Amino acid sequence: MQFKNSDHNYGVVSISLHWLMAVVVVGLFALGYWMRGLSYYDEWYRLGPYIHKSVGILLAMTLLLRLFWRFSNSQPKDADSLKKWEKRSAHLVHWLLYILLIAVVSSGYLISTADGRSIEVFTWFEVPALFAGFENQEDIAGLIHEYIAYSVIGLAVLHALAALKHHFIDKDNTLNKMLGRIPEE
Repeated sequence: MQFKNSDHNYGVVSISLHWLMAVVVVGLFALGYWMRGLSYYDEWYRLGPYIHKSVGILLAMTLLLRLFWRFSNSQPKDADSLKKWEKRSAHLVHWLLYILLIAVVSSGYLISTADGRSIEVFTWFEVPALFAGFENQEDIAGLIHEYIAYSVIGLAVLHALAALKHHFIDKDNTLNKMLGRIPEE
C-alpha cells in the first residue's frame, strides 16, 4: 500500500487517520452520552470527563494533522458511475464533517476552560484556557457541543450508509479506496 494518496487510492496515512478518527469520534460520543447519566457520587464522575477531554484534545490535534494531509495530497478520483448530485453530496458531507468536528472540539474546549483552568491531557501536557469568563460560557458551549455531537454522528451514519450503498448496491470502488483494496493501474 502506498504512503500518499494517488488518483485511484487513498494512501496509508489518509486511511489510518480516517479510521482512527472514526473510532475515536464514535467512542467520544458514546462516552459523552453515558457521562450525562452519572451522579456526583458515581465512581466515574471525574474519570469519565477527564478521559473525554484528554481524548478530545488528541482528536483536535489529529484533525489538524488530517486537514494538513488532506490539503497537501491529491485526492482519488470519484467513481465514474457517480451521478453529479452524488459527487456534490459526498463532497458537501465531507466538508460538513470537517467543519462540525472543528466546532465540536472547539465547543468542548470552551466548556472545559470556562472556569479559567487549563485542560490536562493524560498528565502528558496541558492546554491553557485562552477564552474564559464569558457569561454562561459553559452552558452555551455545552448546548452547542451536544447538538453538534449529534449532528456529527448523524452525518457519519449517512456517510457510512452511502459507502455501504456504493459497495453493495452500486458495486463501485468507493469503499474499497478507503480500505486500500484497489490495485494501482
